[in-house]
Amino acid sequence: MKVMDKVRQVWGSLSKRERAVIRSKAKWAPSPLVRGHCKIILAAVRGVQPAKIAAGSSTSVSQVYRVAHRFVEEGVLGLADRREDNGDVKVEESFICILLSVIPQTPRKHGYRRPTWTQELLILVLEKKTGTRISRTTMCRLLKRLKVRLGMPKPIVGCPWKKARKTRRLNAIRRLIANLPKGHVAVYVDEVDIHLNPKIGRDYMLRGTQKTVVTPGKNQKRYLCGSFDAHSGKLAWIESDHKNSDLFIGLLWHLAKEVYPQARCIHIILDNYKIHKSQRTDLALSALGSKVQLHFLPPYCPDHNRIERHWRDLHDNVTRNHQCRNMKELMREVRRYLKQRTRELQAQYARKRAA
Repeated sequence: MKVMDKVRQVWGSLSKRERAVIRSKAKWAPSPLVRGHCKIILAAVRGVQPAKIAAGSSTSVSQVYRVAHRFVEEGVLGLADRREDNGDVKVEESFICILLSVIPQTPRKHGYRRPTWTQELLILVLEKKTGTRISRTTMCRLLKRLKVRLGMPKPIVGCPWKKARKTRRLNAIRRLIANLPKGHVAVYVDEVDIHLNPKIGRDYMLRGTQKTVVTPGKNQKRYLCGSFDAHSGKLAWIESDHKNSDLFIGLLWHLAKEVYPQARCIHIILDNYKIHKSQRTDLALSALGSKVQLHFLPPYCPDHNRIERHWRDLHDNVTRNHQCRNMKELMREVRRYLKQRTRELQAQYARKRAA
């Protein structure tokens, strides 16, 4: 008797419940191998030839016969995924911990000249450290399970200060904000460039297509100098055609006379850009007297200037891939977004204070 006839004979001897289990596993079994085995048996019961079963299930004819023989000999148990009996699991918790500690480093630290990781290189390094070698497919699945992504690094310039000096300065600024006297205000200040030629950023696209961004060709620029209130979340800004000392001085007077006219002192936290330390700026500070005090961050520490995040949000929501035809239209969108953003931030900070 042919093996496929034996399969149908065994199927006929199964109970109604056992047949229902096989049909269910063909659709819902967690293991794709078990689902494939069940589908092979169901196709054989319907009288489909082994060659057609193999073509429809993307497997080989020999695999179809192996599954059929196991079903004839062992019944429903013959459809199980037996890979669990292959031996000890290679990817243990210790292996994963070492992998997670290696990825933030660079291959050069492990004796390789290449500056970036590949899956093959990770396999070699992990083999040296653990004595366990896994396949590239296993590494790919493991990285996906651990949600390790292939992303773009962030370029930064290292702070030239010693770590202790940098920490002291940042801690002093944090204490200033946390212990502001009554009538004093602390704001983060920085400038941002607005380009008519849009910055190009990533966007979702259909497969086989590429979106286009129409650019004006000849670029124009506007500059904002803005402040972010560390306690209320309020944003304030002024605009200019030039990024010079007058732009920064204009913001100082705007804060002192219009935004915080009742404040006894405005503490401004800012970076070391040259317009913040020019002679014209010093003269303006002398005219403002004790109303304004500057507190400089350590060099090349943009992540500690909290207004930087709002400038990034401005680019993400307005200027990146924009299709404004002229600077007037673009600046109208910039103002609209900043006004909406300051309302949202003030409401958010008010809720925090109430809580």
